[in-house]
Amino acid sequence: MKAERFHEIIERYGRLRIGIVGDFFLDRYLHIDPAKDETSIETGLTVYNVVEVRGQPGAAGTILNNLVALGIGEVVTVGFCGDDGEGYELRKALAAQAGVNLEHFLTTPARRTPVYCKPLVLEPGRPPRELNRLDSKNWSPTPLDLQRDLAGRLRDVSSRVDALLLLDQVDLPETGVVTDVVKDALHAAMHTNDDLLVLADSRRGLRNFPDVVLKMNAPELARTTGSPITDFNTVRREAAVLAARQGQPVFVTLAEQGILGVLPTGHHEHLPAHPVRGPIDIVGAGDAVTANLAAALAGGASLREAMELAMAAASVVIHQLGTTGTASVSQLAGLSTQE
Repeated sequence: MKAERFHEIIERYGRLRIGIVGDFFLDRYLHIDPAKDETSIETGLTVYNVVEVRGQPGAAGTILNNLVALGIGEVVTVGFCGDDGEGYELRKALAAQAGVNLEHFLTTPARRTPVYCKPLVLEPGRPPRELNRLDSKNWSPTPLDLQRDLAGRLRDVSSRVDALLLLDQVDLPETGVVTDVVKDALHAAMHTNDDLLVLADSRRGLRNFPDVVLKMNAPELARTTGSPITDFNTVRREAAVLAARQGQPVFVTLAEQGILGVLPTGHHEHLPAHPVRGPIDIVGAGDAVTANLAAALAGGASLREAMELAMAAASVVIHQLGTTGTASVSQLAGLSTQE
């Protein structure tokens, strides 16, 4: 992308308002120093000593972190945390971010705060080594009154943002923020605002989502369409069928093969991933892609331009080890512009 065009798109970011409706997790990192390992007298097992605890917004919060890193003018959150210590940590971490609006982010005793707890072994001269993750989630349906409250807040937010992002992060349907009640509210909101850009991402597939822009990886495409994905041509064909049915673009990330974008007309663009420049950690790459696609499209980028920025962001993020990273405008410029 020409540098002039890059700056033309990026310059609009500070005036954008983007809403995020989804599952906000707390990413809690436990830094373990193996030099301080002990042996438990009671069990004979190794005791790992945690020398630092680091918390940051995760899941939908990772998308938020990336939008903040891009300098988006205002990021409006619609979601919940529990009335617990983890919720306090999460809300504090969200509030510390520039331009984040928590007016519609609820604290409720009816749910627990979802947590990804990531023990990291830190050894001098070696990349961080993550041990088995310890997750805390909600396994019962989201109470109906909370669903209706979130749906009303989505309708309110949708009328005053330039773009809306939906992130369905939970493994069990109807246990998070993006329930059928909330999706119905989105469908109604889109009827009153034809120009609203809505992009959705769900780890369980996007089969029952309204007619919005869809972003997914190849396994999620298979779950959405019900068809096996065997090669790139199958991905392209299935994505084209889905885009035509939705009447909206479809983006499919393909790991080291990059990203495919398909318009409802069938026109498609394919961009390879950037070369690997050293050790990598792929955690957070998909969320960086989601955030950058939405920001770029809301900023007036074409399909291909949005994909170029998203691939640059993914490359930046995967080279940040031991954390769920973000990509700043200056980092994107170094990978996506040319004279």
